[in-house]
Amino acid sequence: MPKFNNFQELGNFYFHRDRETWRGRPDRRQPDELRPVEIHLNYLQYAEGSVLVEAGNNRIVCAASVENKVPPFLRNSGQGWITAEYAMLPRATTTRSSRESIRGQVGGRTHEIQRLVGRALRSVVNLEKLGERTIIIDCDVIQADGGTRTWSITGAFVALVEALWNCIDRGMLSAGGIVEDYLGAISVGVVGGKELLDLSFEEDSIAQVDMNVVMTGGGKMVEIQGTAEGSPFSRETLNHLLDLAQKGIGEIVALEKKLLKRGLP
Repeated sequence: MPKFNNFQELGNFYFHRDRETWRGRPDRRQPDELRPVEIHLNYLQYAEGSVLVEAGNNRIVCAASVENKVPPFLRNSGQGWITAEYAMLPRATTTRSSRESIRGQVGGRTHEIQRLVGRALRSVVNLEKLGERTIIIDCDVIQADGGTRTWSITGAFVALVEALWNCIDRGMLSAGGIVEDYLGAISVGVVGGKELLDLSFEEDSIAQVDMNVVMTGGGKMVEIQGTAEGSPFSRETLNHLLDLAQKGIGEIVALEKKLLKRGLP
C-alpha cells in the first residue's frame, strides 16, 4: 500500500490533477470490498473469552471477563450486565499518544466508544439469563488503521460468545437463548464522491461522509452514527451507505458463524 506524507499527497493519489477522475483506493480494493479479516480465537490464556482481530492493518485484542456481581442499580434484580472498556496503546498510531491513565482521565472519544460497544452487545443478549453476573469486555487496540470502534464490536461479540460457552461448560449458565442473534459492525463513507465500505485511516481522514453502522445477523439496525464532514448528504446517499454496510456486515456475520462452531449459547 502506498505511503503518504500528508493529506495532499493522499488526495492526489485518489484523483488526477483535475480532482475529478477517480483513481481507486490506495490498497486497490473495490468500493464494496472489506479489508482482509482474520479473527484468532483464544488469543489470551486467562480470559474466559478472547480474540485477536486483524482487519487490514488493525490489530485489536478483545477479552471477556466474567464477574459474579452486578452494578448497584441491578442488585437483587436477577439480571446481569455487559459493559466494555476501550483503549489504544501509545504507539498504536503513527505518532505516540500518552496513556489516558497518565493524563488522569478518560477522553471523550474513549467514553463514546466504550458506551457504543456495551450498548451493541446488550442489544442481542437476554440479560436475565445471565443471572446477577457482569461480563466486562476489554478492547485494546495495539495497531490502528481506521474503523477500530466497529472492528472492536465484532471482536467483542466473538469474545463474549466464547466466554458464555465457557460459563456453560463450567455449569455456571444453561445453554439456550442467552444470545439472540449475531452482531456485526462496519464503517462506510464517501470519499471523493465514491461510497466506500470499511474505510482505512487514510480514507477516513479525507472522507466527505463518515458513518459507523451496527446491525444484527438478521439485518436489524442497532446503531447508526453518521456525519457530513463537509457538505450535507442526501437521503439517497444514506440509503446507499446502509446497503453497503449491510453487505459488509453480512460477510462479517458469515465469518462469525464459521468461527463459532457451537453456534450461539
